[in-house]
Amino acid sequence: MKILILGAGQVGGTLAENLANEANDITIIDSDGARLRELQDRLDIRTVQGEASYPTSLRRAGAEDADMVIAVTSSDETNMVACQVAKLLYKTPTTICRVRASAYLAKSDLFYQKDRTKDLDSLRGFPIDVLISPEHLVTKHITRLIENPGALQVLEFSKGLTRLVAIRAMEGGPLVGHELSYLRTHMPRIDTRVAAIFRKDRAIMPQGDTVIEDGDEVFFIAASDHIRSVMSELQPLVKNYKRIFICGGGNIGQRLAHTLENRYQVKLLERNHERCVMLSENLRKTVVLEGNAANKDILLEENIENTDVFCAVTNDDEANIMASLLAKRLGARKVLTLINNPDYVDLIQGGDIDVAISPQQTTIGSLLTHVRRGDVVNVHSLRRGAAEAIEAIAHGDHRSSKVVGKRLDEINLPEGTTIGAIVRRNEVLIAHDHLRVQPDDHVILFLVDKTRIREVEKLFQVGLTFF
Repeated sequence: MKILILGAGQVGGTLAENLANEANDITIIDSDGARLRELQDRLDIRTVQGEASYPTSLRRAGAEDADMVIAVTSSDETNMVACQVAKLLYKTPTTICRVRASAYLAKSDLFYQKDRTKDLDSLRGFPIDVLISPEHLVTKHITRLIENPGALQVLEFSKGLTRLVAIRAMEGGPLVGHELSYLRTHMPRIDTRVAAIFRKDRAIMPQGDTVIEDGDEVFFIAASDHIRSVMSELQPLVKNYKRIFICGGGNIGQRLAHTLENRYQVKLLERNHERCVMLSENLRKTVVLEGNAANKDILLEENIENTDVFCAVTNDDEANIMASLLAKRLGARKVLTLINNPDYVDLIQGGDIDVAISPQQTTIGSLLTHVRRGDVVNVHSLRRGAAEAIEAIAHGDHRSSKVVGKRLDEINLPEGTTIGAIVRRNEVLIAHDHLRVQPDDHVILFLVDKTRIREVEKLFQVGLTFF
């Protein structure tokens, strides 16, 4: 595919790296020449220096024959206008736009979806085919972690029917120190599949005789109703959370408080007085506090030692890290920290900070969903982009498809790829060798090595015939 990426920031640069490694024709537009040179030195991409929304910049980048424009600059307005210019002047088939401001997202009539029955020129609004809201995605990500105590990552597939969960195996979990086959004996009524195990950052493809060790990062898939039971096999069961403390009242903090306040006791700490007033007027049950989270006295006054989850979600990485370390030291049970700089993520996660959340990686998965070949409806980027989980729909029949009609053990999967589950007519079928793929099945796969994604995509592309 020929793809134009507008904006060379963290998301744009990470996306370019992902797509360039998959043999796409990538051009990136940005006004920062130094950043473009740095990317060009590392990646096999073209760069154009200029304003992303200007017709001249888009034309120089080859917008006339581009398959897709992905607008991820730091400005919502630039992103929206760039998509409009690309669609109206250059008839770009697909436009994807990152929009942060809730004031825009709340007005759905500002945008229109692709509709080939209408004349493009007669439609009003911004012609954006796919809207991406990082704040919305991050809020969902944090909410799922709070709903599943003890999880490192929780990914949903098939509208929530099944989930892929990452969890740290800990001494005291019944399965730790035993072979995986023990799980079926110990829990005969619950079907699950371990998709991958990471031990000291080394991927292990699980077999029945694989022994789970203390400290392993285990990815397993199960029906949503069974997640809690499987987690209890890998670590001592963590009590459900009740008290949530949010540091930072920006877009993410406000969304998170609004999402949680009817089910949890929520406190939100914000240092800006005007923002505090606005938050207190718009949140119904959340206790809004004014102050600095780096102030030990404020945290102690608010009984931080009784807090189940401390979420640091300001726009300042250093402030988030320091507030999280302080909260953990003062007794908070679990600490979730928003980190924009990807270089920090590996440094801090797993110590005093339980989970480091990267908005870039959360957003990348949503973007990749619309770039993948074949009928791919869900993509999740895992382990800082090294691994990937995808949900693909099987089409065709045994003559035109490489998967339809075949038993799972007959499918020639790329090395390091496992099928975790199939969702068929709203029924979750955990993957076993005897299971056959049927047309319209949603197949959920885990790739330890995401460089093999092109081979996986080819499996789900329908051809006239295969020899």
